[in-house]
Amino acid sequence: MDRKINKLKKILKNLKSAVIAYSGGLDSTFLLKVAVDTLGSKNVLAVTARSETYPISEYKEAARIARSIGARHLTIHTEELKIKKFKSNPVNRCYYCKRELFKKLGGIKNRYGMAYVLDGTNYDDLKDMRHGKRAAGELGVKSPLLEARMTKADIRRFSKRLGLPTWDKPSFACLASRIPFKDEITIAGLRRIDIAEGYLKGLGFKQFRVRAHKDIARIEILKDEFKKALRFHDSMSDKLKDLGFVYVTLDLGGYRMGSMHEAA
Repeated sequence: MDRKINKLKKILKNLKSAVIAYSGGLDSTFLLKVAVDTLGSKNVLAVTARSETYPISEYKEAARIARSIGARHLTIHTEELKIKKFKSNPVNRCYYCKRELFKKLGGIKNRYGMAYVLDGTNYDDLKDMRHGKRAAGELGVKSPLLEARMTKADIRRFSKRLGLPTWDKPSFACLASRIPFKDEITIAGLRRIDIAEGYLKGLGFKQFRVRAHKDIARIEILKDEFKKALRFHDSMSDKLKDLGFVYVTLDLGGYRMGSMHEAA
């Protein structure tokens, strides 16, 4: 474990300064903390992108954590929904989103005199389909956690040791990932998903997704929370139907990352 953290610090020291794509999630928060501790706050700039594809609650939490770390923090606005190839929702949708983000971060890097743009890709991400990694490669974005071979479990353990509030934070992906490929991504559709998932969060569910199959809401939760879902089944159904869903279903397969790829 210590060997990995020492390798990460060595990688960061060699980079000297960086702009970090910072979402406030487990990976980017850990990277930001180690970068600030290793390089100093003047050599690190955390940048959080705001758009319709991320809930405002995620942004507010990211800003609060950046302040607690003592990091410089900048907010930008990205416009994925103006990109036709993103809005049409192909299987490689993430490529267009990440390319939009990394191009803007590259401009910020130059403006602030930083050496590199970094993202929070970790070693476990190699197991998943990551079209955004292609955009990172094309635009010279570096992934120190991946280079240090840090897994998600490593990052959670180190984050806990460092006292970061994200050490046990559930995985999160942009709201567009709840929409089946080839179904158009719209502001109204994203907003509906955001409200539905905010409701589930308020009920105390830990890890969940509301997958929007047109008029069907397919809820994914952890299997050990199925009994809890049955206690709230009437209110969950009523709430999501009020949002415009005709049918509300519980996926018996439970929560799983990237389930939309199963039908791609």
